[in-house]
Amino acid sequence: MRTAIEDLQVTLSGRTVVSGVRIVAGEGEVAGLVGPNGSGKSTVLRTVYRHLRPHAGRVVVGDRDVRELTAAEAARRVAALPQERGSDFELSVREVVAMGRTPYKRAFAGDDGRDAAVVAEALEQVGMAGEGRRRFSALSGGERQRVLLARALAQDPSVLVLDEPTNHLDVRHQVELLALLRQQRRTTLIALHDLNAAASVCDRLHVLHRGAVVASGTPREVLTPALLAEVFGVRAAVVEHPLTGDPLIAFDHRSPVAREVPVA
Repeated sequence: MRTAIEDLQVTLSGRTVVSGVRIVAGEGEVAGLVGPNGSGKSTVLRTVYRHLRPHAGRVVVGDRDVRELTAAEAARRVAALPQERGSDFELSVREVVAMGRTPYKRAFAGDDGRDAAVVAEALEQVGMAGEGRRRFSALSGGERQRVLLARALAQDPSVLVLDEPTNHLDVRHQVELLALLRQQRRTTLIALHDLNAAASVCDRLHVLHRGAVVASGTPREVLTPALLAEVFGVRAAVVEHPLTGDPLIAFDHRSPVAREVPVA
């Protein structure tokens, strides 16, 4: 489902943290938000899943402003895996994932066969099949991450919002998660620190710097040595990945670039 962030401005404690942000994710597109810490990535995503109310501008999912939807309608359209994640659920893995089915139920309704099938499929997708009876609170950080992703998938949203979803995952599960996102072809907004992962999984990238979008385009168009120097303050070469053909950033760890290097 097409998602448009239109002229977004967010003010927190009297300080404007993002301003004039415009981002469009087409139906089935994986749109990446990248930028240094404090650039506004998480703030923008929080407005999409209604954790924050913008001071100006709006977020349109499909043909509706998300603020005009009921809570259940919004949850059927948008599912999120935020950075702020509960870690003390005294529930089983299956019960946590089944929470994703709540927007489709009447109050106090139990699970039916359809719910059970969706939950089982979500656990299979994240590599946690057969773990449904384990206590969520007993899981490792990476396992919790995968279970919470399964909960978002069980919600069967039109739009998936992921804020640093590869945190806590080992290399294998990072690769599997990114491959899953590409296979799903579900409209996805994802914030990533790992620029090579972003280049691999995203159809388009939106670079945020000091609360504004400073570049948008395909990974190949956006991830240039000049932009990496200006926005991230690093010296790097961009080459072709030998296995996938995606842009691959090789960072110079010995000679960080001066921050005043201008974008060409």
